[in-house]
Amino acid sequence: MHKIYSRPRIRIPKIIIQSRKRMQSKKGKNIATLLVIFIIAFSTMKLILDAVLPIFDTLCENKAKSIATMVSNEQATNVMKQHTYDELFSIEKDNNGNITMIKSNVVPINEIISDVANKIQEEIDTIGRGNVEIALGSFTGFKMLAGRGPRCENNNFINWKCGNRFKK
Repeated sequence: MHKIYSRPRIRIPKIIIQSRKRMQSKKGKNIATLLVIFIIAFSTMKLILDAVLPIFDTLCENKAKSIATMVSNEQATNVMKQHTYDELFSIEKDNNGNITMIKSNVVPINEIISDVANKIQEEIDTIGRGNVEIALGSFTGFKMLAGRGPRCENNNFINWKCGNRFKK
């Protein structure tokens, strides 16, 4: 058999003109893909925050209690330095020198109570918000890694939560 036509054939690529429906379906697929990516990203962030926020809450409460205890002890000591025992209580004795009654002076005691409360509040207001640091090992949830690793400082969201805990 003989070949009738022996030259190689030239292939011209086909030009495809896409219709509007096809372009709209591609846009729809792109939007759906982006939507799925956003849903996965937000759900991952939610899971991470749900795991980490209880740790920050506990740390914030502990730090707030610690600061409040130190401030209240310090301010109570400072206020009590200004008063004496004789000023707060009066001792009555009988003719033989035996103590018959110890009377408390209510007015100075009430002044001390209100003064201590005011000083504590003033000191807490001047301290403001403190930073709470958490070790990166605590993010994992494993007890063996808790408190280990470099410490990362809280951000404003966590600082806001600590501030709210402290105000309570």
